[in-house]
Amino acid sequence: QHITSNQGSQTIQTTPGRAPRSLTPTQRCFRIRLVPIPHRSKIAPRKASNPNPPVAIQTRPPPASLSPPLLPPSARAARRRRRRLLLAGAARERRAMETLMVDRVHSSLRLFMNRNAVFLCERLCAQFPAETNVQLLATCYLHNNQPYASYHILKGKKLPESRYLFAISCFRMNLLREAEETLCPVNEPNVEVPSGATGHYLLGLIYRYTGRVAAAAEQFTQALTLDPLLWAAYEELCILGVAEDANECFTEATALRLQQEQTSTSNLEKSNFVNENRVLSPNVSASLVDISPKHIKQLPANNTAEVPGYPHLRATALHVQNTVPSNVGQFDSPSPTVTQTSGIVPPPLFRNLHAYQNTTSGDAPAKPKVNAVNQPPRRKYLDEARLKKVTGRLFNPSGDSVPRRSARLSRDTPINSNSNISQFGGNGSDHSSGSRYEAVDEMWTDNIAATSSSLSIAEGRYFEQDKAERTLSQDSKMATGIKELLGLLRTLGEGYRLSCLFKCQEALEIYRKLPEPQFNTGWVLCQVGKAYFELVDYLEADHFFEFAHRLSPCTLEGMDIYSTVLYHLNEEMRLSYLAQELISVDRLSPQAWCAVGNCFALRKDHETALKNFQRAVQLDSRVAYAHTLCGHEYSALEDYENSVKFYRCALQVDERHYNAWYGLGVVYLRQEKFEFAEHHFRRAFQINPRSSVLMCYLGMALHALKRDEDALEMMEKAIFSDKKNPLPKYQKALILVGLQKYQEALDELERLREIAPHESSMYALMGKIYKQLNILDKAVFCFGVALDLKPPAADLAIIKSAMEKVHLPDELMEDDDL
Repeated sequence: QHITSNQGSQTIQTTPGRAPRSLTPTQRCFRIRLVPIPHRSKIAPRKASNPNPPVAIQTRPPPASLSPPLLPPSARAARRRRRRLLLAGAARERRAMETLMVDRVHSSLRLFMNRNAVFLCERLCAQFPAETNVQLLATCYLHNNQPYASYHILKGKKLPESRYLFAISCFRMNLLREAEETLCPVNEPNVEVPSGATGHYLLGLIYRYTGRVAAAAEQFTQALTLDPLLWAAYEELCILGVAEDANECFTEATALRLQQEQTSTSNLEKSNFVNENRVLSPNVSASLVDISPKHIKQLPANNTAEVPGYPHLRATALHVQNTVPSNVGQFDSPSPTVTQTSGIVPPPLFRNLHAYQNTTSGDAPAKPKVNAVNQPPRRKYLDEARLKKVTGRLFNPSGDSVPRRSARLSRDTPINSNSNISQFGGNGSDHSSGSRYEAVDEMWTDNIAATSSSLSIAEGRYFEQDKAERTLSQDSKMATGIKELLGLLRTLGEGYRLSCLFKCQEALEIYRKLPEPQFNTGWVLCQVGKAYFELVDYLEADHFFEFAHRLSPCTLEGMDIYSTVLYHLNEEMRLSYLAQELISVDRLSPQAWCAVGNCFALRKDHETALKNFQRAVQLDSRVAYAHTLCGHEYSALEDYENSVKFYRCALQVDERHYNAWYGLGVVYLRQEKFEFAEHHFRRAFQINPRSSVLMCYLGMALHALKRDEDALEMMEKAIFSDKKNPLPKYQKALILVGLQKYQEALDELERLREIAPHESSMYALMGKIYKQLNILDKAVFCFGVALDLKPPAADLAIIKSAMEKVHLPDELMEDDDL
């Protein structure tokens, strides 16, 4: 420990334990050491009036300088090179680690190991916090159903892919405004929508769910223009009712453009494949660039072959492969047969490894292959060993006189440079026997050149012709496949478009044109069932829905409509079984809970049915039909305020959902708001102009507004649209009774009795007409038949009252509503 004291103008640092010489009695037990005051220190004197500055006394020499001596420039450069190499090695190791982790994450996502992918990707982002890795982590979160986590890590990112993933997260969290601002920033109007066609599709969905139909249609059209095979965009256009004819969308021009894109994509993949084989990965190249004799000895036995004439030397596959003629593609030459490869090395893993070795070694530029056609024969002076090498290459061990393809491959190996000759053990400086073998060597080299050139040209022409034929065959097959695919999409698209326009009969005719394997699929059968449902042909709809459910039990799309079909057919047992099956398949699907709700609604348990429909809305608030079913149940409970609320929610999801417009019309009709009822019925009729039910209710609203002529005209249209529907016939008879056209009303009711002979309200209306015509016995008979058919409790009292007052004069009878 050091103790510092100030005495006068001196700064004294003392160390206890020793007493130096000539000390005062007070300082006798201390050792005094005075240190220099640094120039940055400022020590104020004890008294401000002291004129003497502080004096620093040093009793020890200053410490030696710790800075290293100056190195010469070459040493400093070498140190910098070593540092750069160390940094480069560390960077390669980091890149290798990052590449491995990214590969593992993608592999986990492919195998649906989402939790494992999230864990590994979190480690990846902690070690390498690049934005591309953050995008991969957001993708893992979205796969793992964690959009809130993806939203958190991507907020504020500016790359296009990050913006798209952030918009997807916002869309799943129902943050539509924020998703729209991410895809189309208000402050940057010229910024393109990220991810091309899928980005435009997502933006179209946002516009659709926020009520901007025209903007949504524009985005869907743009997405379909960028990607003609984006079926989801065409499907949304059909739902909006603005899709163009499928024959105009999937045209021959589209097929040509797809073929060009596919060709360019395949060419790019081929070029990438070639480049990947020409340029190996850093780890592989590091182990293969420096091929020394030590490394050659360590190679496996199946990768080496003994060079004829040189038993002590083994040539690797590295020096055998690069012998393909220059005019033949490297990946198109057939491999030699087993008999041809009896004396040479098997083909290596990478065909162009030698070329890569020459380009990456950096010591010398890559040497081109020696071609005897382009180069004149050179006179060489070879010793006996080199002559043995040439003869060993020309004459294979099997003794065949004609050199095989394997021999041609081996003799085209570039070994004629001086460096390579010396490496293989040749003695270029020994000319003692050069004149002895000069003529023989020149003769054999001429034969080599002639044979190699002729065979190379012939093989090159053959392989070029074969490659051209294969390319033409592939192009023709691709064109045929694209035409078949577009033809299938034209049929499906046109059928779906007509179904969305509620031209159901035409849609059924289109669907019948599909081939049997395509028709007998769950999606097509459900579309056919929906078409029959809109045609109010519930028996046929039940048949196709049941077939679809039996063929694909796990298909949930359309099962909510199927449950409604069974509801209308009063199939309580089948409806209950269907609901249990759907719940067992996916209890978190809105279709399953809609089926359960219809099952309770059929039992007149409207409160329980309402709870199930609300559960469906809670699971997916973008299912318009679930909102509509909630409105129906509230209407059955006479809670018209909540009924109107749910109908409007359904219209916010899908403005063309005519069932919600119909439900609003029924509510206003019961509340005797006839003008509102007529407006909503007309809106529903504009969406589905072929529904006889909508025509009938619109006629009822017009009749309530005392517009009887328009009402009669609408009833005529409804009867013509569906002659099996009894409701418009009955309503027409009511309008005729109001106009006092009793005979026409009776004729219409007689036609109705042929269709629905067990309707009590029909016989009650016939009794009222006979009473007006003063045919009392027929009136009593009709009232009796109506009572025998067990009418509803509300109609029962009215029919009994009318039957009791049959013999009373009309002035004494009250205006009973039958």
